[in-house]
Amino acid sequence: MSEQTTLSLSQFQQKKNIVERQQFLRFVLLPDTNLMVSLSEIAAVLKIPFGQIIPIPEMPSWVMGVYNWRGEIVWMIDLGQLLGFTPWYQQSGVASHHKAVVIHPSTQDRKNRTAGDLVGLVVSDVNDIELCNTNELHSPPASAVTPDLAPFLRGYWIKDNGDIVVTIDADAIFAAMPKE
Repeated sequence: MSEQTTLSLSQFQQKKNIVERQQFLRFVLLPDTNLMVSLSEIAAVLKIPFGQIIPIPEMPSWVMGVYNWRGEIVWMIDLGQLLGFTPWYQQSGVASHHKAVVIHPSTQDRKNRTAGDLVGLVVSDVNDIELCNTNELHSPPASAVTPDLAPFLRGYWIKDNGDIVVTIDADAIFAAMPKE
């Protein structure tokens, strides 16, 4: 092999780490739960004025209703309630809008979207983008996970400053959605 095509072990590991790094959007559920979802599963981040989410009868309590976003129907869910935290309507705080992270299934081709392929996760706040080495995602101990959270948990990540960020599996949220 020529010198140009050979890689040292450290160069190989650096290239491998670059490939394994993935971008995630970090957001918050009150009071202090940090979560993130892969950017590849996100369609948009929205501010939705109160009253714009249309309730749908006979849905689970965590399904808030639907929202018309650019002509597409987005199912809006109270992520906190779905995961076993305090429901959105019971949280204190003054806001004039909902904050939502709109997701799509990770395997979906954006051009081939159909009705129901978008879900808005209503959250307390949207923070920023994190670059995470996916090899650094850990499985949580069973004692630290509630039965409501377990099916939606992909793992957790400990940031350099010691903050713990829970990684959510978007496909599991789609699997939990009520079927017609």
